Amino acid sequence: MAKENPVVEIQVKAVFPTSGGCAVFLGNSRKIFVIYIDHSVGLAISMALRQEARERPQTHELIGSVLAGLGAKVDRVIINHFADGVYYARLILVAENELYERKIVEIDARPSDSIALAVQAGAPIYLTQEVWEAVEDVTELYQKMEQQDFSEPGTDPEV
Repeated sequence: MAKENPVVEIQVKAVFPTSGGCAVFLGNSRKIFVIYIDHSVGLAISMALRQEARERPQTHELIGSVLAGLGAKVDRVIINHFADGVYYARLILVAENELYERKIVEIDARPSDSIALAVQAGAPIYLTQEVWEAVEDVTELYQKMEQQDFSEPGTDPEV
């Protein structure tokens, strides 16, 4: 019998620029935590949240198009581990062929890439209960940052 691993559904609350990349605030009404990612993926997540497309497809848009062309889609993302300051995630894909045979594929992926693909596809993001209990609640920091405007070029919050 498989071990049950309960999960908590979370959403991307915001993406803010930092001096080294971007801070992605994730959570729900009970808790918000932050992960730090590189600028290019932060931009991809921000664009997907705003449903903004570029003239030419970016990497995450290309991957989404390739998946769609193969009859697959992002079903969900699970951030399933945190160790030594690094988050780990599983990207769950569902593919269906012409005969309506369904295949579920689970892929190890960076949380940042997984989040970008999930937001683009409108797929849910989950965190295992174990990781949920381990992450630091930064709800107050998020609320302070939300009140400020970091949309100006060169603006860098102290995260």
